[in-house]
Amino acid sequence: MEYEKIPAEQFRFVQKDESLHDKALQTKARGFFADAMIRFGKNKSSVIATVILLLLILYSIFAPIISVYDIQEKDKLYVNYPPFVASVAKKNLGILDGSRIFRSQNDVSMNSWRGIAEETGMDPVLGVVGTHETQVKYRGQMVTRLVYDLEINAYYAIGIVYQVLPFAEYEKIQAWQNETGIQVIYPYVERKDISDISDNANLWYKVDSKGAAQLDADGNFIPVYSTREEIAAPYNSIRIPSDPGNYIYSFIRSGAAECRINYYNYFRYLHDGGEPSYIMGTNALGQDIFCGIGVGARFSILFAILVSAINLTIGAFYGAVEGYYGGWVDMTLERISDILSGVPFIVVTTLFQLHLAQKVGVVGSFLFAFVLTGWIGMAALTRRQFYRFKGQEFILAARTLGASDKRLMFKHIFPNGIGSIITSCALVIPGVISSETSMTYLGIVDLTTYAGTTIGTLLSQGNAVVTTAPHAMLYPSIFLGLLMICFNLFGNGLRDAFNPTTRGIDD
Repeated sequence: MEYEKIPAEQFRFVQKDESLHDKALQTKARGFFADAMIRFGKNKSSVIATVILLLLILYSIFAPIISVYDIQEKDKLYVNYPPFVASVAKKNLGILDGSRIFRSQNDVSMNSWRGIAEETGMDPVLGVVGTHETQVKYRGQMVTRLVYDLEINAYYAIGIVYQVLPFAEYEKIQAWQNETGIQVIYPYVERKDISDISDNANLWYKVDSKGAAQLDADGNFIPVYSTREEIAAPYNSIRIPSDPGNYIYSFIRSGAAECRINYYNYFRYLHDGGEPSYIMGTNALGQDIFCGIGVGARFSILFAILVSAINLTIGAFYGAVEGYYGGWVDMTLERISDILSGVPFIVVTTLFQLHLAQKVGVVGSFLFAFVLTGWIGMAALTRRQFYRFKGQEFILAARTLGASDKRLMFKHIFPNGIGSIITSCALVIPGVISSETSMTYLGIVDLTTYAGTTIGTLLSQGNAVVTTAPHAMLYPSIFLGLLMICFNLFGNGLRDAFNPTTRGIDD
């Protein structure tokens, strides 16, 4: 066999006179967590959920701070009222105008709305949304009458109310009226002058025994303001434009002054001139829902994180002992877990609220109810992680080199399973929030004294008036739904990022 001869001049020594050594990597080293975050960033649904979740958390932090009203502030008349912001309502945009639909309003009702508008200057009628005919019995015969469906500003619709004021408060309001030019106290009307038919403070005009307005020849109301000075407390403030100068503005009753006050302007007086501003309306206690959701969510999130941290600590230690030692230790501890896991959570919560709450408080007993069995799932997960890693070569090598059980458990095995444990912790949080909301919704646990309100309490209050004030149920439901969905998508994204091999399944 012949070989092709290669000329010697074509050969050269590549490593001649060179010093061989390892070269530094040209790329930056990337750790396990950094690698997991890159995988997490590729999960678009989880990233979007994380952004929304952060916004919800920021809302829970800052909403009670920026809200015009404190959660402890409860208005006695603005109860379950729709969203209203005065500056927006005045622009007639059709939103945040405090509107409600009042159906089948007859002539008497129409005069009532007209009376409020004429006396206060605030017309409650935003518009007519429909008209239809109805049959009514009149003097023994059926006659056809036209009735109206009206869109009414609920905040203006209150109009005038009776209010008994201490004399000091009565004089203080007069001073505020003089300073601002805003009329709060209106001329007094005695019941006898409106046929004693009701305590409706909005009746300032002459009516018949059925409440129908008696108009003059020009179709105007006939005022029935009282002029009996002997029954009134001194009044030295602004008067309504139609006052000839002899109307009285109070009635001395039991050492105080009973007055007819414009409640909208009285609200402004109580809030240093600020008009009602309820972005999400009010609840059954007259609280601002915008502030209430923030307060309730803040408590729910903090409580869930606390429960999750405690359950992580107990469950991680318990599961580590089970998984590392195995054998009779594992069997004994597992049987204890089985017994505790069979105890219904709702029973535990109820019993703790009935007995333990008297000693440690409502929140303390509620926390114990969650911790009593909440760590079991975390212990089972940690146990599985220890069984997965304790037979690996690096563990055997560390044991051969003399590592103690404590070091093997918490320096070698536990760090390798921490990704799964942390992501499961993130998935526990929405479960705790859901359970806490359910307990407060059902009334088993009452946290309003401690927290001010909760999402479950707001939902319970809204459920009772869902047909007449749907906003009271709608906004807490939207917030809770977003919180649950985003927490679960966030947790699933973390699980898939830390454990790519278990993507799409429960670890």
